[in-house]
Amino acid sequence: MSEYADVSAVTPSGDHLWSAEIDPGWTILGNPNGGYLQTVMARAAVAEAEQSTDASVHPHTVAASTHFLRSPRPGAVELASELLRSGRTTTQVRVRMSQHGQITGESLFTLGELGDADVDWSTADLPAPGAAFDECVRFTPPPEQFPVEILHHAGLYLHPGQTAFTAGEPRGLGEVRAWVELPDGENFTPESLLLAADVLPPATFDVQPGGWVPTIELSTYVRAVPAPGPVNVLLKANLVQGDRVDESATVWDATGTLVAQSHQFAGIRFS
Repeated sequence: MSEYADVSAVTPSGDHLWSAEIDPGWTILGNPNGGYLQTVMARAAVAEAEQSTDASVHPHTVAASTHFLRSPRPGAVELASELLRSGRTTTQVRVRMSQHGQITGESLFTLGELGDADVDWSTADLPAPGAAFDECVRFTPPPEQFPVEILHHAGLYLHPGQTAFTAGEPRGLGEVRAWVELPDGENFTPESLLLAADVLPPATFDVQPGGWVPTIELSTYVRAVPAPGPVNVLLKANLVQGDRVDESATVWDATGTLVAQSHQFAGIRFS
């Protein structure tokens, strides 16, 4: 297996139970990335559905909602899965992640079958893809300045004009645009799109410098199986109020097809 598929894999450990190893390479300030944790839980959900139903019916994660109770540390975690319903078009599975006897997060997944589908209608406010991949420059933060280990594994290619926040000079727009690629040329899947929708630096960095922005709740919708290659992501902050912020992400594949969307609620404290 390639690296991301390997570090997000789950192994059966009992009746509706799974084990996984949270890799320290996919952390921010020592805390595992929320999209990475959501991917691990999604793999448990897909595995639960495969052993409980006809795996060929609903093979893809199409929606995920995760509440993060506390951040697990790198190392072993346990996952408990429960098949809630298997219907004609969707299957619903609940997954709870625990470490050392403490619940760290709980997710509800909807599984389905993604295929080719034309867009029937969209709002005029739907954002458009940004710059081409070859116009963007990879951002790898120096470990002594930004201990963001995940960006030494997932490639982050910032769009032109997006580097201001890295120099402590935010534009006040509250958005970050970048291409994202997985290590070793691994292609994105519906499950790894959960990472893509949450891997960019917080969009609030383009408002005012701040520290870690811990995710409280993350909802992600997968709209299509992505084409091979990197994906293009726009992350926007919507409202900062009372030490809380909500952000929205839009993800396109290499062909310009919108393949995922996310919305998250997080804590924030400007420095």
